[in-house]
Amino acid sequence: MASHGGGHALTGKERTSAKLKLAAGAVGIVFGDIGTSPLYAFRETFVGPHPLALDKLHILGVVSLIFWSMTLVVSIQYVTILMRADNKGQGGSLALVALISRHMGKSRFGWLTVLLGVMATSLFYGDSMITPAISVLSAVEGLTVVEARFEQWVIPIALVMLVGLFLLQKRGTAKVGALFAPIMITYFCVLAVLGVTHIVQNPGVLVALNPWYAVQFFMVDKTLAFLALGSVVLAVTGAEALYADMGHFGRGPLRISWFAFVMPALLLNYFGQAAMVTSLSGPDAAEAIRNPFFMMAPEVMRFPLVILAMLATFIASQAVISGAFSITHQAMQLGFIPRLSILHTSETEAGQIYIPAINWALMVAVILLVLTFRNSSNLASAYGIAVTGAMLIDTCLLAALFLAVWRWKWWMAVPVVVLFFIVDGAYFAANATKVPDGGWFPLLIGAVAFTLLTTWAKGRKLMHERMAEVALPIEIFAKSATNSATRVAGTAIFMASSTAGVPSALLHNIKHNKVLHERVVVLTVKIADYPYVDPAKRHEIHDLGRGFYRLILHYGFMEETDVPKALADIDHCGGMFDMMQTSFFLSRQTLLPSENPGMMIWREKVFAWMLRNAANAMEFFRLPTNRVVELGSQLEI
Repeated sequence: MASHGGGHALTGKERTSAKLKLAAGAVGIVFGDIGTSPLYAFRETFVGPHPLALDKLHILGVVSLIFWSMTLVVSIQYVTILMRADNKGQGGSLALVALISRHMGKSRFGWLTVLLGVMATSLFYGDSMITPAISVLSAVEGLTVVEARFEQWVIPIALVMLVGLFLLQKRGTAKVGALFAPIMITYFCVLAVLGVTHIVQNPGVLVALNPWYAVQFFMVDKTLAFLALGSVVLAVTGAEALYADMGHFGRGPLRISWFAFVMPALLLNYFGQAAMVTSLSGPDAAEAIRNPFFMMAPEVMRFPLVILAMLATFIASQAVISGAFSITHQAMQLGFIPRLSILHTSETEAGQIYIPAINWALMVAVILLVLTFRNSSNLASAYGIAVTGAMLIDTCLLAALFLAVWRWKWWMAVPVVVLFFIVDGAYFAANATKVPDGGWFPLLIGAVAFTLLTTWAKGRKLMHERMAEVALPIEIFAKSATNSATRVAGTAIFMASSTAGVPSALLHNIKHNKVLHERVVVLTVKIADYPYVDPAKRHEIHDLGRGFYRLILHYGFMEETDVPKALADIDHCGGMFDMMQTSFFLSRQTLLPSENPGMMIWREKVFAWMLRNAANAMEFFRLPTNRVVELGSQLEI
């Protein structure tokens, strides 16, 4: 994470050095997903559900498609264009939606943008289940290249690695993270060296840099070329991760590591695989294409290569799981997911978090995937649809970005958007053919996640509307309550979801206990649609008189909502806050069946279940456990 501030202005040399360090760190964390694609992407185009003949036309056509896909989708769409669309430094679908929504305001298309962001987030959960399974399985399958008798051990070894990975999460990545960059840099160097050794022996393969070979593949073999796109796209999986992780490293270092190191290493490896297979014929070529990545290495080096690949896939899986935690935290703050218990695994890095519920759900799903699909080829059928779906949604958001945020002229925006729609749409359509073979899995996960996210957002909106209908203005309440209740020493803080009206906990407290504290603070936490809030603008105080205050705390959607920490910095809300003299009052709503429900009964039941299982506000706002009082109330939506 880039630090801000410092004792002196950095010189040009120091700035370059800092940027290069961040670029090296990014190789270890951000590029794992796309970096492990050579293990299976080239192979799958030939041995997947729609096998291709191992001739020059198909081999050069495929490697040309991989090169141009990487150039158009990763280099141009994500690294060059989308990385310019940062929301105060943060990237990813939800950050992009928040940025576009802020510029579109209450326009009639605003809801569509939000819906697209929620759909992309939903598909990401399917992707974050399949990535660890396919990456680790494809690396462990390399053992069968070393020794065929390892076949029966592939699934047990992969499961042990994956379970170990999920068990490690609660310890945090800070300690292990230091090892990630050297391992991944070594891995990418090995990719490049393996590729170069075969390209030198068969340099003719480099003609595939010419897009004519991809076009020729389509002209000669239209249907198979279209279906091959479903496997070619596996070479660009992880592009979304580059954009989502932009906030950790900054766009400059990510661009340096991509263009100067990662992309050349990947392309050299893909061209090397093509060069090796082209130089073989008959049974030798058929044997090599079963696992071309490992067959590139001399026999004596294959076992060390398998170990290195296993480490690389472990790191790639780690990055995806961390991404799932990060995107869940964003969705929680933006009101699409109920509060979940969050543990911070680093004292210095705010972004390093662990969400137990997400961790265990992912672990169960990954284990089931490995046991159900049993090898990486079967899993490849399930993989592409989530990735291409998210890419297509990002292209839709790109159109909104060009017109609503950057204010491009339509004649500039339309050709760019149409180009990406054709490319991403073709990938998605090719992967749609794999739905019966496993593509149904990420779509099912996406549909479940989408239903939960939208049900929670709609339910919360209805709850706030019902509570606002019966809310009593706090100024009127302050006058009447002061005369009818006994004042007692200390401070009472009543948490409220809305900045208007009296919280139900305050009404219930006076109704049952008939007392008011000397200082009564109605506290609302508001999450902004940008990642970080200036600490100077953290709080907003309204003195309502008679010892009543309304306090609003502002946080960005990437920040931790630590209420006691924020209160410690406030001294002009009737004095400093002494935690030993302060009580926090929380409302806990119980939903009742309504005669006129605001949404379908089954969704209302789902919302009620989510509400019951949400982490309580005490954990989420980091409130001291011995200073919290919960008061229940009933509500119809």
